[in-house]
Amino acid sequence: MTLIETAPATTTLPALKEEQPQKFVLTLSCKEQAGIVQAVTTFLFERGFNIDEHQQFDDSLRETLHLRTAFSGSPNYTPAMLEEEFAGIASRFDMKFSFHDQTAKRVLVMVSKFGHCLNDLIFRWRGGSLGGELVAVVSNHETHRAMAEAAGLPFIYVPVTPDTKADAERRLLDLVDEYEADLVVLARYMQVLSDDLCRALEGRAINIHHSFLPGFKGARPYHQAYDRGVKLVGATAHYVTADLDEGPIIEQEVIRVDHTYGPAQLSTVGQDAEALALSRAVRWHCQHRVLLDQTSTVVFR
Repeated sequence: MTLIETAPATTTLPALKEEQPQKFVLTLSCKEQAGIVQAVTTFLFERGFNIDEHQQFDDSLRETLHLRTAFSGSPNYTPAMLEEEFAGIASRFDMKFSFHDQTAKRVLVMVSKFGHCLNDLIFRWRGGSLGGELVAVVSNHETHRAMAEAAGLPFIYVPVTPDTKADAERRLLDLVDEYEADLVVLARYMQVLSDDLCRALEGRAINIHHSFLPGFKGARPYHQAYDRGVKLVGATAHYVTADLDEGPIIEQEVIRVDHTYGPAQLSTVGQDAEALALSRAVRWHCQHRVLLDQTSTVVFR
């Protein structure tokens, strides 16, 4: 009998998964004072974080400082833990501040009959350049159900009449909770929101307006523009407030036109401006680049 010598069995150990650094953003605003940046950078250094991006704006007219710092490091921290540990520094400088993780923000889109902004948001979301995650589309018309569902998005039809407006707004807030939406985008949603709903969505709802505010309000804005002989067509993306179309402005886009443009051509150009301004505003909000400053904003692009 021949004995065959065999090698001892070996066990392959699974490779240890390296923990990925957690990414955060700090935003703050306070009165201009010496030592603020040093306090922030020391706080992060002592906890082993690396600063990836830092921007600040010293507003000499209002004597305030606005700051955005993106940083990464220990996966053992959460925004709540950082806020608790930062509270002493914030109290010393009387700061308004927030820590955020850099996970994609959940975006619920509202639309009526005009679909160009919705289409643009879907295109950018699917291409990975929107900065947020679309989670649902809500509309008071059935017009764009096919567009939403083709993109794999739930489409919720919520009709609105003068008699059902209050119920429809309660339904909207329920949907915001159901889909855990961080941001509501009015992508040419042609309904005026009540003061109560505006307050409930304060700081987390963005609207697009088809002009430089407050010009050309109401119906047929491009006919108004044509009648006035405009030379620039613009759009304004702003936060929703109870003051109709007068919330803090995030972004504006402008395209030059001339006397040869009729109302239809002005509308086509205007829709391009609306889509550009809205997508930028959504991206910057989702990346925590927009800081509210009274009735205006500071935007760290």
